[in-house]
Amino acid sequence: MGRHATTRTRRRILLPLLALALAAVLGAATWVAVAMARSEPACEPVRVVVAASPDIAPAVTEAARALDLVCVAFDVRPRESGQMAEELSGTAPKPQAWIPSSTLFLGRAEGVPASGPSIASSPVVLAVAEPVARSLGWPRKSLTWPEVLADAGVAAGMPDPVHDPAGVSALLALREVTKGASDPAAAYVALLRKFSATTSGATAYPAAENAVLRHNSGLLEGETALVAVYSPDAPALDYPFVEVAGATPQQGKAVTELKRTLLHGAATGPRSDLRAPGGQALRLTETDQRVEAQGQRSAEIPAAEEVAKALSQWAGVHASARVQVLIDVSGSMSAPVPGTGKSRLRITLEAAENALHLFKSTSQARFLAFATKVDGERDYREILPMAPIRQQLAAVDRLRAVRAVPDGQTGLYDSVLDVYRLAHEEWERGKLNLVIVMTDGRNTDPGGISRENVVAELGKLSDRDRPVPLIAIGIGPEADVTELRQLVAPAGGQAFLSRDPAKIGEVFYGALGRIAGAG
Repeated sequence: MGRHATTRTRRRILLPLLALALAAVLGAATWVAVAMARSEPACEPVRVVVAASPDIAPAVTEAARALDLVCVAFDVRPRESGQMAEELSGTAPKPQAWIPSSTLFLGRAEGVPASGPSIASSPVVLAVAEPVARSLGWPRKSLTWPEVLADAGVAAGMPDPVHDPAGVSALLALREVTKGASDPAAAYVALLRKFSATTSGATAYPAAENAVLRHNSGLLEGETALVAVYSPDAPALDYPFVEVAGATPQQGKAVTELKRTLLHGAATGPRSDLRAPGGQALRLTETDQRVEAQGQRSAEIPAAEEVAKALSQWAGVHASARVQVLIDVSGSMSAPVPGTGKSRLRITLEAAENALHLFKSTSQARFLAFATKVDGERDYREILPMAPIRQQLAAVDRLRAVRAVPDGQTGLYDSVLDVYRLAHEEWERGKLNLVIVMTDGRNTDPGGISRENVVAELGKLSDRDRPVPLIAIGIGPEADVTELRQLVAPAGGQAFLSRDPAKIGEVFYGALGRIAGAG
């Protein structure tokens, strides 16, 4: 499938053809569909703004018009879900209701519930160029994701999973593909590397089923049709309906009525390319034969930690990084973690070792241990020098051999400041330059730099043109998250807390994904 066809597909996903036609008529850059209800001469209509994912906005507009409420004007605005989540967290005027394409976006916004009732669904599929699908045996048989991805001739692409829920859904489904492998983690990384970080020029890539339908219905000469390949392990787009804080009582009543009619199927009628919640059969009167109209099962959307881990793994595979990792080896790190038979330090070192598999082979890393006076008067020492990931993987025995210093205190501030300076001196353009510090306590070095001074010095080093995010991960019940947040703030970083040391791996992956996704 050529580059031109892929660009058209993304354009259809972002702005439906109906929206384009209406925008042209109105002469406006943004389509705003206003559904005016019945009015009386002395009535001043109550305006109700509904922000909706562009692929469902036309159906929401039609449902709002059909309500026929007295003195109500519904203003349905097609808005990309990621952009709307950012606006809801800012100071811009807010809608009274929001229908993003996926529940995944709700956690990114402020002033909205963490979940909402689904008014429609669309499975996430592998959109495969029809000639490729035919070469693999379609339509004589239904294809599977493993069959498609195992073919050496397939050029697999991935929409940006930080912004596109189809990408996130695919990452979660791909993890299931490799569960039966002898080494699932290595197999998953190998599978992710098969995907380019773009859909341009791809002959197979994750997409919503409704996007495939729209692509095929508007084919121009020379464009390639797409065949939808399904996976029950891929969470579907679920179009949750949520009410936004701040609505007046009149607006709230209108929003409730709109929600009621949408929950009764107003968005998934015979002309819709969306399914009812739960993936029931498509109700289109004439369904494209490249899409399976019968009911489809989809996986549940997992917890936020699982999503963060998937994003971090993708970021590690597709972003070259230059990472400094500071590991606390003070005496308290030798404390046992209940139920594991391991110490805090051992679990932390295992998380750091596993993280090496997340990074691209072109990434580089340095590992350092810190406590107090572990290298003469210096509070830190180098365990592994800065080197490519493949070299570090060959030298992990040196990392595993690290032991806690029995009487060592936590020389946090001096160590972080020195290593942060080093990261700025070694900064490389085009790479994700990071400093990661993993500690189970607060600074306890009486002869070291003060908190106020270390924060001031880190602020002086901060450079928007040469960013070095500082990630602080607190381990165990004694970790001071307030201190860590103050420490990372001037460096444009983030602090994370794992009260249960046994879960440090999940927190580490999530932290990396958040920073890499924002970078």
